[in-house]
Amino acid sequence: MSGTAKTSLSGVRSNGSSDSSRLSDTIRFYDILKRLEKRVGGAAQVLANCNGRMNWPTRGVYFFYEYGETRSGSGNSLRVVRIGTNAISTESKAKLWTRLSQHRGPASRVGGKKNGSVFRDLVGEALAKRHNLPTWSSSRWSWSRKGRSNERLGSLVSRHICAMPFLWLNVDDCPGPESLRAFIERNTIALLSNYYKPPIDPVSPNWLGSSSPSPKVRESGLWNQEHVNGDYDPSFLDEMEKWIDRTNPP
Repeated sequence: MSGTAKTSLSGVRSNGSSDSSRLSDTIRFYDILKRLEKRVGGAAQVLANCNGRMNWPTRGVYFFYEYGETRSGSGNSLRVVRIGTNAISTESKAKLWTRLSQHRGPASRVGGKKNGSVFRDLVGEALAKRHNLPTWSSSRWSWSRKGRSNERLGSLVSRHICAMPFLWLNVDDCPGPESLRAFIERNTIALLSNYYKPPIDPVSPNWLGSSSPSPKVRESGLWNQEHVNGDYDPSFLDEMEKWIDRTNPP
């Protein structure tokens, strides 16, 4: 890392970054994901085809793409639209698959919000606005009609998220907010976010996130709200590279 930027697992680079360095770091990030994709079998997974019996690491960082969202400034592949991890609290015993299954939604029934997934909430709010449906917290409609609408919304959310390709990186360090996983997560978000920055990979004209009530989602181009307005520490890319060979196919 150049200059006087501060590097620590508890923060992001504090001295800013030029547009050219952000572009080169974005290109490097996607090159790392290409290597990761080859490592896990040559293709990203979709949640519709996944289950808990697969060879998931205990802890890791995941990266969701979205069909229709293509890089235009840093390359020409699908762009990452959601970044997350698991076991951020110090005492957490949550496993990576547990977190991914929360995003997938209930396996045996439709529905959706009450499963601890902010990702589902954000997608649900955007779908509700686009399709003129009440959100899960809406009280506009009667209980019976709202219940049927909630089921439809939950089904739409599951269908949308389960079709999104994703990759994961095995970063099996100890749980906690100072973990390397948290460091990689927040710096990836800060790098890819277009929030109050010149967009490197702008959203498509029809991106669902443009219907989100959240300005951070709309303006960042990500299904994330935390860390979208931060700067980033490019050393997180070095840390990602170290864990590729420790990540196994599912």
